[in-house]
Amino acid sequence: MLKITPQRKRECKRWRLKMMEPQENTNDDSVPSPAPPPLPRERIPVQKGSVCSRSYFMVVMVFFHVYVLNVIALLLYVHYNSGSEAGSSSRDFSSRSSGHKVAEPLDPQPADPGFTRRMHLPRIEGIRVGHVQKVSLVPGKMHEMKTLSLKPLLFEIPHFLSEEECSVVVRLAQLKGLMESQVMVPEGQEELNQQLNLSPEEIFNLLDLNQDGQLQPHEILTHSRVRDGIWLTPENLREIYAGLKADHDGNGLLSLEEFGHLSSDAFQRFLLQRGVKRSQLVRNSRHTWLYQGQGAHQVLRDLRNRVIRLTRLPPSLVELSEPLQVVRYEQGGHYHAHHDSGPVYPETTCTHTRLAANTTSPFQTSCRYITVLFYLNTVEEGGETTFPVADNRTYEEVSLIQNDVDLLDTRKHCDKGNLRVKPTKGTAVFWYNYLSDGRGWVGEQDEYSLHGGCVVTRGTKWVANNWINVDPDYHRQARYQQLVSQQESQEQQLEKNPEQNTDTHQDLPSPVR
Repeated sequence: MLKITPQRKRECKRWRLKMMEPQENTNDDSVPSPAPPPLPRERIPVQKGSVCSRSYFMVVMVFFHVYVLNVIALLLYVHYNSGSEAGSSSRDFSSRSSGHKVAEPLDPQPADPGFTRRMHLPRIEGIRVGHVQKVSLVPGKMHEMKTLSLKPLLFEIPHFLSEEECSVVVRLAQLKGLMESQVMVPEGQEELNQQLNLSPEEIFNLLDLNQDGQLQPHEILTHSRVRDGIWLTPENLREIYAGLKADHDGNGLLSLEEFGHLSSDAFQRFLLQRGVKRSQLVRNSRHTWLYQGQGAHQVLRDLRNRVIRLTRLPPSLVELSEPLQVVRYEQGGHYHAHHDSGPVYPETTCTHTRLAANTTSPFQTSCRYITVLFYLNTVEEGGETTFPVADNRTYEEVSLIQNDVDLLDTRKHCDKGNLRVKPTKGTAVFWYNYLSDGRGWVGEQDEYSLHGGCVVTRGTKWVANNWINVDPDYHRQARYQQLVSQQESQEQQLEKNPEQNTDTHQDLPSPVR
């Protein structure tokens, strides 16, 4: 900063006094006018103020230019990286509907050791419960999509299908033929336990959710329902304990010693001896599967394309997912509360990508990222889809069965659930079974997606399901897509050259339902 010296101050003072003196008139004929009164003295900090403003301005401009240069460099970096990733994404995840397939030799492991994520899964925002947003599903028409819950992220779309489309799907399912949706789980639990090398103590600890050293009724019921496919009630459990003489002290709890005396399939054998009614099964319905790919009925293909527009997912993911499942519930039919897909652990493989896993695992799950449920008729009475813990503050498995209220039981306590959707012909609902990992891919299982089908008290219920399969392991999903693209290219080559050796053809096993 410029320093004002005393000498400089005196010079400024003299200059100001001189400027206030009257000027001489050069016209000789004029009469001298009286001198004007002296002006008030003012201090003019010309030098100091101008120097400070200029220095401050220069500093601000330097920082501003540095900031602008950094922003430009960041934008260039993002632009070039996004461009290269988009090019790779179009090769790795090319749409089957576009007809452009890239067949590259694949190694057992991804060629790129880094193998960064090149595809992201868009996720629709629910905003708030009751929020309605417009979606374009068919040309020239807008549908309304209403948010039903945020946990899970659940939406309802009325008039998703026309009445004629609903009738066509039902007739196609009837022509295909329906089968029982559930049978008793086949024997072989002992072999599985031997394969996993689990001791009775290890199994006991797995079932003991609260780790109190005692197996409570709800812990046994949850395990038996999942493994045996039989819906046991606390009353059934007491009968089994008495028949197997398992609960020696009669307190309704199983200790490790009492549990050790039971074989892994003791419950199943006991129930088979007594006979199991259809109403005692976890699911009481009949179903079939309808192919939606090339050559399928136009209504089925239109339905799949509508699902692609609804979910905003890459077409290849939807096209490689499970076929359309059509289900019929007669009067008394039900489906107790369940999750459509289970959690995926390191030792678990997804059914649809197990070919790309390059490992064998006794644990497989369907990895259904999204469920889209269609109501094909309006049920006379009952048959709602219930979400027992939708938008709960917390989720605790042990709290699902409290005293005489079992939120999982859709035959007795369907009205106790937090949310129920009434089946209306043509309406669709869809929800996410997994959370996001924060990086645009599949995260942990959304436990709030627990749902079930309430018992049909009058009439018949027809529904259809489209499940979108995505492996939470991005590497496996990417490799699976590449393998499918490679297989399709080989099939195209074989069609062009029928004389080519067909031994090179690689079959993809059909997914286990």
